[in-house]
Amino acid sequence: MPRLTSETIGGGDQSWLGSAHGIGNCRTATIDVSAFTSGTHYPNGYIPSGLPVDVADEGAAAPWTGGEGEVLGFVFTDQPCTATTADFAAPILRHGLVKVDNLPIAFTVVAAPGFVFIEVGGGGS
Repeated sequence: MPRLTSETIGGGDQSWLGSAHGIGNCRTATIDVSAFTSGTHYPNGYIPSGLPVDVADEGAAAPWTGGEGEVLGFVFTDQPCTATTADFAAPILRHGLVKVDNLPIAFTVVAAPGFVFIEVGGGGS
């Protein structure tokens, strides 16, 4: 007999979004789970909304490192994930306004086509 499980469905904390611009144009990418670390990227059992990812290869999105040839994107909604989760498709924000201080992980602002980074208190950077 199967065990009952409980799952909460939702978008997660999207306070990192600076506006609605770009959210209707999220592109799907496949999350390469083996490239992510549980304690860093999904410590609570999900990859959080706002996590920066490299989508240079949309068939194998990996954590953003800022390395040469990477293409920046942000996971749009929380994505359930464990070390045994198979690779899966997820919506990735590819352009828009991003509140850097509200991202779920430390992020250094970079010049990235299509993104405008803003401070939570106002002014663009």
